[in-house]
Order: sequence, then C-alpha cells, then structure tokens
Amino acid sequence: MALGNLVKTWENIMRDDDGVNGTVQVLSQLVWMLFLRVYDLKEDMWELYEDDYESAIPEECRWRNWARGKSQKDQMTGDALVEFVDNTLFPKLKGLTVTKESSKRRIIVKEMMAESYNYMKDGVCIRKAVNLLDGINFDNQEEHHTFNTIYEKLLRGLQSAGRSGEFYTPRALTQLITEKVNPELGKVTADFACGTGGFLIDAVEHLRKQVTRAEDAATIEKTVFGVEKKQFPFMLCTTNMLLHDVDYPRVSHENSLSKNVRDYKPEEKVDFILMNPPYRGHEQDGIQINFPSKLRSSETANLFMIEILYRLKEDGRCGVILPDGFLQNDDASLIEIKKKLFAENNVHTIIRMPGSCFSPYTGIATNLLFFDKTGSTQKTWFYRFDLPNEQKFSMKKNPITREKLSAIDEWWDNRVEIKDEKDDESLTETWKSKCVPIKTIEDASYNLDFCGFPNEEKVILSPEETIANFKEERDRLDRKLDEKLQVILDMLGVE
Repeated sequence: MALGNLVKTWENIMRDDDGVNGTVQVLSQLVWMLFLRVYDLKEDMWELYEDDYESAIPEECRWRNWARGKSQKDQMTGDALVEFVDNTLFPKLKGLTVTKESSKRRIIVKEMMAESYNYMKDGVCIRKAVNLLDGINFDNQEEHHTFNTIYEKLLRGLQSAGRSGEFYTPRALTQLITEKVNPELGKVTADFACGTGGFLIDAVEHLRKQVTRAEDAATIEKTVFGVEKKQFPFMLCTTNMLLHDVDYPRVSHENSLSKNVRDYKPEEKVDFILMNPPYRGHEQDGIQINFPSKLRSSETANLFMIEILYRLKEDGRCGVILPDGFLQNDDASLIEIKKKLFAENNVHTIIRMPGSCFSPYTGIATNLLFFDKTGSTQKTWFYRFDLPNEQKFSMKKNPITREKLSAIDEWWDNRVEIKDEKDDESLTETWKSKCVPIKTIEDASYNLDFCGFPNEEKVILSPEETIANFKEERDRLDRKLDEKLQVILDMLGVE
C-alpha cells in the first residue's frame, strides 16, 4: 500500500458512504478502526511473550477474526458486515464489564469504545476501509515509521475541522519545549490537557534516549501520563501512544480542573510539566470554585496555569505555551496568578513567538514560558523569535519545523541582549532579547510585554476567530468595569 495516499484513499471511501458527513465523522470513523487494528497488532506481541495470554476483547470482536477472517473468501461484507458492526461489535465492546480488578488493557478498550460510533451504512465501503488499514505492515519498521508520520499529518489536519483544532500543537514546538525542560528517567512527567498527545510522545522519545537497562522501558510507561477532557482527542492520544510503542498509555479521560487544587497531596505532584492548555475556553462556576478566590478566572488557560502552580514539585521544571493575553492582560485575577508564578518559581525564560505559528487556523500570538520551582524569580530573559525576511509560517507553504527554530537553540546556549536596529534615532528603543530584573516586572504590574514584535503580523482571521476576538475583548472590558465598580461600592460602603 502507498502510505502517502492513505488519507486521500480513506476520504474517498468515506465520500462513497452516505452515512458519513463532515470531517469530524470521517476522522472519528478512522480512529476507532485504527485503534482496533493497532490493538490487534499489540496482541500478537503480548501472545508471544506472555504465558496463558487472554484477550480483553471477546474472541469474535478481535480484529483478526471479524476484519481479516481466515481467508478473503470468509471476509464479511455488505449487509452482513453492517449487521455485525452495529449489533455485535459495538454493543459487546461498549458493554465490557470493568471493575477495580480489571486489567489496564480491558479498561483502555472500554474507554476507547465508550463514545465511539459507526457512521458507515454501506458494508462494501466498510470492507474497503478495513482492508485499507489491514494492509499497513506495522512489522516493517520503515513502514511503521512512515505511518506515524502520516498520523502526525492527520492530527495536524484536525485544525481544519473547526474547534477540533485546539487539540493539536505543532510538533516542532512540542519537541523544542521537551528538549529545554529535559525530563529525566524515573521522574514523573505530565500534561494535564494532553489533546492528541504530542507532548507525551516527545517526552517518551526523550526518555528512551536515557535507557540503559531493560526495565527502564517499563519505568517510562509508568511515569509519563496525560489527562484529556474531551473524548475525541482522548481517543486520538491513546491510539497515538500505542502507535509509538507505548503498550500501556497512561491517559485519563477527565477534566483536570475538576479537583480542588488545595487538596492535592505531595504524591500527586509531578517533576516535569509540558503543556499547551486550551485558550479562550470557559469553565462554569462549579469548576472555578476549585481555585482560590483571588486567582479565580473563567478563562481556561489561566485556570490551567493555577493547576500547574499547585501540581509542580519542588525543584520541578515546566514548559508551557500561553497566548499574549496572559502576558499583557491586567485583570486583577491574572495579576495575582502572575505574582504567585514569579514569587514561587524561577521564571527564567519567555520566548515570544509569531502569530503565524498556528496559521491559518488561528492568528493568536503565543509565548513559550519556562520556569522551575527552585525559588523566586530574580530575573527573566525575554527573546523574540523572528522569521527571516518577514516570512510567516503557513501549514502548506512554510510549515513550522524543528530546524527552523534553530535560532532559539543558538540564543538559548549563548544568551546576550540584542537591540533592534532603528531606521530613525528618534524612534523608541526596542529589544529582540533582554534580561529583565524582577523589580522592573513588578513596577510594570506584571505586564510582561517585553521584546514584542515591532510590526504586528497581518493575519487574516476566519469569521469565527474574529467573533472570538471580539467576545474576548468584550469580556475583558466587562471584568475591568466590574472591578472598578466594586472599588467604588467599597468606598461608599455599599454591599
């Protein structure tokens, strides 16, 4: 099979089936089928190495028995295949009994299939789709690696599916942050909003380079974990980790923000945190109450930052991607969050990234924050990453790659302050790189808009993005107005 044509071939098959509508359904159909295919591959290995192996999946529902069959003549197709998938496969896998004593493998199958659906109504199309996935030779390491690359492209393609785009972070950024945070073997690494698992995969691959003993591989699987609130990215993440040879993915399908941060015990804290929390989300009052009142916010990214502050161990390290709003916004609650961040952690580096990093699906300018819990901040290095010749990243024409971020590596290891060149001496002095003492940050009321872009990128936004920007600015102004009004009421003694 020509792997490079897999996604296109899959889309053509889906187009021929009247039951499938829209990109999300096309991808959802692929995910549950791909999961069962990859799980069957893992079962081949488990059967080989484990005595008395017993599958967590009922025998008739194992991929090898219903999807492949003993021979091509025995393969189900047409109405018989639709009948089997709708009335046997899904009911049995969704109905798996899970108890506290159940194996992790059984739990994974149950969780993966719990909210999966078969949208296909044409049994011939189902047969074509099954045969397409069954044709992937995962035993061939070169083909396996190629498919992993295609899967990365598939995840990146989610950004064109509306809100699903929030689940993918460019691989170049996850690799860069993982390298700089440098997780260590035997210590715990986490992502509390892991999406499709980009950070988790990079953490696993980073730790595999440190392996010196056979038992180290099991240690990695026990110490790298993620949490994801939404079912679809949770499924994508679990499958992604299986594809990258993680036999027991530690991915929880839940909302990290649903627990009171003040209740975390020492054993629930972690050594390394790698994250790109969702922006512009909104959490209900029932979630916000889990956070101290003076830090409380409805903005999801801010709540995740509070979560990080309570979950990072002493001497722990963190790398997180945050929008410009976190750096510049002067809401009272956000100022308190930043005060806590700088007082309890050493925020040593902030890298300003261009808005085109996530182009064309969003123009939000992002920043990479690096800090460790080794004491309060004394100074912070700011660095602005500029693309040469006023270029912009574009997923199709100029995709962001790890190699294109090499200027950050060069600066990281040899930090110097860099002034911007001025066309006119009368212009205000600006900096591409600057070391800012904590006193300056405090005097600026924790407005961290240092080393910003002299000329704002012109990014054409979708109508949805434009509306989201408007709502965000309106909400910000409403919060400011409420704060000022409360000050006046307090002065007048009015409750």
